[in-house]
Amino acid sequence: MVFARASSPHEHSALSTRQVMQYVLLATLPGLVALTWNFGWGTVINILLASTVAVGTEAAIVALRKRPVLFYLQDCSALVTAVLLGLALPPLAPWWLTVIGTLFAIGIAKHLYGGLGFNPFNPAMVGYVVLLISFPVPMTTWITPRDLLPAGVHLPDLWQSLQIVFPILGAPGQAVDAITGATPLDAFKHHTGLLVEQIYAAEPLFSRAEIVSYGWEWVNLGFLAGGVWLIYKKVFTWHAPVAMLLGLTLMAALFYDGGSSTSGGSPIMHLLSGATMLGAFFIVTDPVTSATSARGRLVYGASIGILVYIIRVWGNYPDAVAFAVLLMNFAAPLIDNYTLPRTYGHSKARKATEKKP
Repeated sequence: MVFARASSPHEHSALSTRQVMQYVLLATLPGLVALTWNFGWGTVINILLASTVAVGTEAAIVALRKRPVLFYLQDCSALVTAVLLGLALPPLAPWWLTVIGTLFAIGIAKHLYGGLGFNPFNPAMVGYVVLLISFPVPMTTWITPRDLLPAGVHLPDLWQSLQIVFPILGAPGQAVDAITGATPLDAFKHHTGLLVEQIYAAEPLFSRAEIVSYGWEWVNLGFLAGGVWLIYKKVFTWHAPVAMLLGLTLMAALFYDGGSSTSGGSPIMHLLSGATMLGAFFIVTDPVTSATSARGRLVYGASIGILVYIIRVWGNYPDAVAFAVLLMNFAAPLIDNYTLPRTYGHSKARKATEKKP
């Protein structure tokens, strides 16, 4: 998240790191509720398992470094990483998938570089990409929304969900394949040769949606509501998330071409499908791995939005938020070099690499 701060010499933040992380956790609740209603208990299980592994891994590493464990755990940063990874993973992902992703996120992406404040890449997105590249089948096995399941098929209850995630607990009594299906972005990408309106008519994910993508539209609106609340609470500024959404919207509008068979999809579909709003308000706003100045965050966010569209439409991954964020994490120092704000008392800004007179 990006702290909202006044410009120097009056730079300060009224919120501690712990308070910021707690606000972020609260802000994820609307999206989590929408995920749970539409796709069952899987995401809740993901989050609880990832949180347990994240806190345990962080405690072990901090203890090995001979640092005060409770002092480092109380900032809640490990919990935020776990929650974001758990939200991004498919519901009912096997337990080992969540464990591996969390271990990479906390142990490698965060603490290998020195801990909170020193990691150059977003830890949750590192864990997600490692899993997506290594285990593409379980990472792309999503649950069909509740109301689109075949007649007589229902989402598993909490106990059945636990049995699916942890097979040692016994057979769930229902095949997982019966409740899985394509996501809207995946369904759109693989309906080649059809006009956009034909895809919408043929695919229930679109034809039965109230806005554009059944189930995912409410999930994205939930994360949008949480993100707007975080801006209101001044947890971060509007620059990066708004720039990302505008960049994605602009690309989708430019290449929509009226809905032909080569269209990349409408702007509203890209905004309310996949992890768009989760990425815009909870991933892009990470203060450690993003650009620092307001101008830099505009460039950073817009670039992520453009990359998300490019990878979604012309790449191999229907949802591209994680890859776009990690690519721009690489570029954040370069953006900072050219977008430093003017130092108080000076007539113009200077580059980060420029020597002081």
